[in-house]
Amino acid sequence: MKKTIGILAHVDAGKTSFSEQILYRGGAIRSLGRVDHRDAFLDLHPVERERGITVFSDQAVMDLGENRYYWLDTPGHTDFSSEMERVLPVLDYAVLIVSGADGVEGHTETIWRLLEDYSVPVLIFVNKMDRPDADFDACLNSMRSLLSPEIADLRGFDGIQMDETAIEAVAERDEVLLDRLVADDYDFDTWRAGLARLLAERRIFPAFAGAALTGEGIERFLRAMDAITDTSYDARVAEPFSARVYKVRHDDAGARMAYLKLLSGTLAPRQEIETRSGRCKVGEIRLRHGGRSLPLATAHAGDLVCVSGLAEVRPGDGLGALAGQHVAPRMEPLIQVSVDAGPEVHPTKLLQALRMLEAEDPQLRVECDGRSSGVRLRVMGGIQMEILTRLAQERFNMQLHFGPPQILYMETIASPAVGIGHYEPLKHYAEVWLRLSPGPRGSGVTFESKCHVDTLALNWQRLIETHVFERVHPGVRTGAPLTDVHIELIAGRAHLKHTEGGDFREATYRAIRNALMQAESVLLEPVVRFSLRLHADCYGRVAGELQRMQARTDAPQSVGQWMRVEGECPFRTFCDYPERFRADTHGRGSLHFELSRYAPVESPEAIIAAAHYNPLEADSPDSVFCSHGAGYSVPWNEVRTHAHCKVEL
Repeated sequence: MKKTIGILAHVDAGKTSFSEQILYRGGAIRSLGRVDHRDAFLDLHPVERERGITVFSDQAVMDLGENRYYWLDTPGHTDFSSEMERVLPVLDYAVLIVSGADGVEGHTETIWRLLEDYSVPVLIFVNKMDRPDADFDACLNSMRSLLSPEIADLRGFDGIQMDETAIEAVAERDEVLLDRLVADDYDFDTWRAGLARLLAERRIFPAFAGAALTGEGIERFLRAMDAITDTSYDARVAEPFSARVYKVRHDDAGARMAYLKLLSGTLAPRQEIETRSGRCKVGEIRLRHGGRSLPLATAHAGDLVCVSGLAEVRPGDGLGALAGQHVAPRMEPLIQVSVDAGPEVHPTKLLQALRMLEAEDPQLRVECDGRSSGVRLRVMGGIQMEILTRLAQERFNMQLHFGPPQILYMETIASPAVGIGHYEPLKHYAEVWLRLSPGPRGSGVTFESKCHVDTLALNWQRLIETHVFERVHPGVRTGAPLTDVHIELIAGRAHLKHTEGGDFREATYRAIRNALMQAESVLLEPVVRFSLRLHADCYGRVAGELQRMQARTDAPQSVGQWMRVEGECPFRTFCDYPERFRADTHGRGSLHFELSRYAPVESPEAIIAAAHYNPLEADSPDSVFCSHGAGYSVPWNEVRTHAHCKVEL
């Protein structure tokens, strides 16, 4: 039986030490590594060993009896949440590490919500029980209050037998078992099977305890995990091939490797498979175990492998029977930075390097202004920028320089507008008419063609759709990315002799800009949903801060001496609050926040003025026409009188 287990935790909960113990006692490694000794098996990159934190998700393979485990270690730092989230769609089970001394922390709640979103069954290990300030009962109550009431004390279960507490915890969640317990009809195999079923259905979350540094409780947890985690991949081998990509990396030679989980069927080298961009031939297939990799002749359902030859796939893409299905991440960066590598590095070389990093982390969203040669990235925080600097130096021999972080605003429109883009320098020709309409909040950019194929051939219409989605289109107020807009192709024209693909790119871009110049634009800002846990005597000070930040809070909840406050707040007033919160609570509270939605800025004038954005210079809404063998520019507000298509609006 093949099982994929992911290990997740708030930073410094002891996740890496726990992985070392599991892999050592499971026979996957010969000696124990330690974070402070900089020799942990799954901390492969030098920066991980130097900093003592996990930055990249990596895997090990472990065999226990007839079961094969793929063990996926994930980052715990919030700056690398997207790296952690990318592995969740391929997990069969997750192990959540919680510090017995610190309890549920801010990022622990973020992880829990993501596990719930992806419907991943969870086992919990309360770590650091060797510390004098560790308290399992207090931690268990905290987890039941903040995470789920279905978290059960299963310390009395070791895969071989159950104590009375464990028996009752399982029975009270299953009516049949409860009736048997009342009738004093207990047998271990029935209870074990019931516990496995409840775990798979996320109706129980077993909690164990121990100390990863000393190995206390590890053997018991390993036996329990092996006994109650079941999968059905053996029965799926005969089904058609399907897989999910969860990571993209480049090897030392620069070759692109896609990491994927086979969900059904088999895969062999040189086999053709379906991807979102069409059929592709797989190159070599390799099995990764820490820093080592082994070639495979065939991979089967349940295997985690890395393959070459899939140039266009992205993390989250489905393959084979799942081609066209993409799992989009929930975690989104809220800040953007400009980046350059100094005058000695050509902008094209910088862009190529960043595109390679973007293939590995799509959340970076590399944006380039072709006219100013400016490059921007979306990042989660300062630690991520430091890691990017290190990677660029090691892999591309370039030193990155980042501008000051800026809040990632967005722009949309409040009313429909029609834009025309005409591109006709000598021996080129394309004209595009687009209607832009406000879309539902959170819908992004959508496209629909309402142009008849007799007016414009289908191949040109598809090309226009490609150009709509191939880049981030800037708004006209601050240059922020355009979102929540529905774009309709209503007319277009090509020339039998002179039209080329690039002509429609120019016409499409200009049509979008032309429409935005006429529409009522709206500046949107990120609004975050926050959750604060603080001691009751700090509430007054924190409540005052939240009011000054224009936060909208729910009624506070009391849990003993602690209080829980939830609400929403504009990120521009909240972004520097975590540091103040730590000071206000003397380091005794926890803070968690995530993007909730984008909403119109109430008073955008100051933000627009600070952007110093000129929509006519940055990305032209004007069009190019031809007369007497020469092209000439027509201002955006005069294009309609020069346009060649005749459209009734």
